[in-house]
Amino acid sequence: MTTDELFPESTGPQEATASPVRPAPDTARRAVAEHIGDTQGDRDLSDRAALRRTRGLSTELEDITEVEYRQLQLEQVVLVGVWANGSADEAEESMEELARLAETAGSVVLDTMIQRRDRPDGATYLGSGKVKELREMVDGNGADTVIVDGELTPSQLRQLEERLNIKVVDRTALILDIFAQHARSKEGKAQVELAQLNYLVPRLRGWGAALSRQRGGRVAAGAGIGSRGPGETKLEIDRRRIHKRIAQLKHELSAMQIVRETKRSQRRANAVPAVAITGYTNAGKSSLLNAITDAGVLVEDALFATLDPTTRKHRTADGRVYTLTDTVGFVRHLPHELVESFRSTLEEVAHSDLIMHVIDGSVEQPENQVTAVREVLESIDAGKVAELLVVNKVDAADEVSLARLRHLLPDAVFVSAHSGAGMEALRDRIASLLPDPSVVIDALVPFTEGALLGRVHSEGTVLGQEHTEFGTQVRAKVQPDLAGRLEEFSNIPAHA
Repeated sequence: MTTDELFPESTGPQEATASPVRPAPDTARRAVAEHIGDTQGDRDLSDRAALRRTRGLSTELEDITEVEYRQLQLEQVVLVGVWANGSADEAEESMEELARLAETAGSVVLDTMIQRRDRPDGATYLGSGKVKELREMVDGNGADTVIVDGELTPSQLRQLEERLNIKVVDRTALILDIFAQHARSKEGKAQVELAQLNYLVPRLRGWGAALSRQRGGRVAAGAGIGSRGPGETKLEIDRRRIHKRIAQLKHELSAMQIVRETKRSQRRANAVPAVAITGYTNAGKSSLLNAITDAGVLVEDALFATLDPTTRKHRTADGRVYTLTDTVGFVRHLPHELVESFRSTLEEVAHSDLIMHVIDGSVEQPENQVTAVREVLESIDAGKVAELLVVNKVDAADEVSLARLRHLLPDAVFVSAHSGAGMEALRDRIASLLPDPSVVIDALVPFTEGALLGRVHSEGTVLGQEHTEFGTQVRAKVQPDLAGRLEEFSNIPAHA
């Protein structure tokens, strides 16, 4: 954003009363713009989200005369959906979720429209009558954007924008936009960009005649000698550049995947069990990770607040070490482009020893969310991994809903990461489901092998220990690799 956009020129009576000693406008603009540039990069996710979702927020930067200012305005949107199957409650629930996605992306929902029909219209997604009704709704509310609860084809997108004369966004583009706002790490940003480009390629042709202009010929768009050729349209140039960027991003992500696989192989070599925390977005996965391990991960009441996986070590009550990984949340109709782009990250779930499936117990019909999450798990080949259902936010749910969930999910653990209720039972349940590859050893460790004895204490569980004149007689449960190191001392008698 330029300084002219931040500080529009003001005219009128206020300017006539300006103090003659105030700094020059250009100097003031540059100073404030530099300050904004310095501080904006340091603003964390929670601050940005709070700034973005506050309705009617006005942020005025005032100088001595109070003449130059700027304001942040939220995008005004209208939501549209087609109820093709399922119950009316499910259609309403889907629209409510779309409204939360729109608010997370930084907009204000003005109105919604749902049409009941067997299938979406092939030309405009909605029927011609509903399109006219939607145009009247848009004009009456003064909306900037229409968000459709579904994925539009390029022709549907073009037809709707031409008839409504405003920007039209489908559910997939909305989710991609939220991911782009929340990506923090280099890998996360590359994955989101790859998903956006894969979504963009088939929709280039739908952007009208602006992309059909041809380069080449006599002057080649003013480039002159050396640029003449058979001609290439703007559409072809953009498509070629996008494919080149996609290839570059895939190469970068493959290199990052090698690093991730190396770390995973190291954990497997050390026989460290892995627990992956998955679930619907905003179910409280990060809160549970903090409650179990004191990880200090950012917790926010927003959709897709966590994109970059966080891994922390923890110990069971009997001393076994395992890892907990907080992963990206899922949602209904998660875009295929995102699943493919985040496949390297989601492999953490497929290669885990236990999936901790977190369910939001405070929402209506959470079993629909369970179904949506399990569909994604099947698509990433994680359907056969052992699953532990954890119903979170029991402090915010009513007793009738909890009783119904206990009947539907008899093996689930009911907890509250906020109040701490049920956390001890959850830790015990995780410990009971983790694989235990450790073996019991009884060895006489010489005093010269103090480092080896230290590993027994730090990596294993000491069952008994006695100091003798020949060394330390220790009985412990350790991992197979450490047991191999202690094997040469296990046959030495205590009196040797």
